[in-house]
Amino acid sequence: MRTPGVWLVGLLLGAAVINLHAEVIQANPGNYRAQLGSLQAGDRLQLAPGDYYRGLPLHNLAGEAGKPIVISGPVPPGRAIFHARPDANTVSLLNVAYIEIRNLELDGDNLPVDGVRAEGHAQYAHHITLEHLLIVGHGNNQQTVAISTKCPAWGWVIRDNVIRAAGTGMYLGNSDGSDPFIGGLIENNLVTDTLGYNLQIKHQNGWPDVPGMPTVPQQTVIRYNVFSKADNSSTGGLARPNVLVGHAPIAGHGVDDRFLVYGNFFYRNPTEALFQGEGNIAFYNNVLVNPDGDALHIQPHHDQPKHIWIAYNTIIASGDGVRILTRADSPASVRDITHNLVFAGRPLAGGTQSDNRIGPKNQARLWLRRPDAAPPLLDLSPLKSLYGAAASLPDLPDITQDYSGRPRQAADTGAMSSAAPPRREPMALISRMPTR
Repeated sequence: MRTPGVWLVGLLLGAAVINLHAEVIQANPGNYRAQLGSLQAGDRLQLAPGDYYRGLPLHNLAGEAGKPIVISGPVPPGRAIFHARPDANTVSLLNVAYIEIRNLELDGDNLPVDGVRAEGHAQYAHHITLEHLLIVGHGNNQQTVAISTKCPAWGWVIRDNVIRAAGTGMYLGNSDGSDPFIGGLIENNLVTDTLGYNLQIKHQNGWPDVPGMPTVPQQTVIRYNVFSKADNSSTGGLARPNVLVGHAPIAGHGVDDRFLVYGNFFYRNPTEALFQGEGNIAFYNNVLVNPDGDALHIQPHHDQPKHIWIAYNTIIASGDGVRILTRADSPASVRDITHNLVFAGRPLAGGTQSDNRIGPKNQARLWLRRPDAAPPLLDLSPLKSLYGAAASLPDLPDITQDYSGRPRQAADTGAMSSAAPPRREPMALISRMPTR
């Protein structure tokens, strides 16, 4: 048996070998562009505070699994601010893999360019991490996007970012169903006051033949985010839901892919639903509040709803609470609505309904602490615990915890299982939302 001392020496030597070819490169607004082309797996480009006016083109760069290329600004209060340029997306990704981008501010200066874009003429952009970005000034028009992918993209992590008043917050995938976005993780983001979608993940046609793409079923996880369209939303023909997710391919690789949407806070939309989806979706432990209209629509868009599970959500809406619509030719599939707490003008429609507690919108105050308040004072924790029939919980991530991070019982109804104040990250994010 190795002694602790020998084990520690071996660990340190191993770390030295692993980092032998990695380098921390200090850069500033005057010299950073000269460093980009020479970055190798394991390198870290550390940007000094300052104003950067020449964009961040990351083209033909590849880290490795466990040895990504990291490009980081300083930890606040220092800021590396990238200002948009005409006719060029600020962070441009072209044939890149295993890249991490952190701690940057992207100011669009109201130009019609994207903040981060995986370019349409790229062959791929995979295993990209975007973390702790502040993206502002990208509201020139609804087609101006804070984070966009227009090439085959997989293994992305979009985490802990703030996007304010963009034309569209995140637009992942291509409008015609090509260039899929596969197996992503979108968590702990605050997206507010976009003209169009806070987030759209496009429907997918058959996948292109790109080396390295996944070949087994994938899950895209959307969790612990705040999606709000309380202000600035387009109306009429340009109106969009806060979040829309499309269908998986109808045949071939990806046909069994699904979305796991849980632990999110969806807030206000004057003209569309807070969430719309089709395909394969598990939607649970979410809080949805729309005093202006509808909450949750599952309906045909480019294909149709298939395997749908909607459970343990708390929903307040003046219009639809949960509505599932299908076409006459829709295949026989599971579309369950269970153990939700819904106070709405039309609480539930469609699907197979069981053990939900429903009522008109004005009854919410009889069951919840402060359902009529605006963030950050909004509090949808129950005045007392609410139960339905005991159910068997499916094998899904965090399903044994409620929205507030406390243990969930299978018989609980709604997103929060106890009357204790919530502590999950989206409620903390609410405090950073603009007050009306």
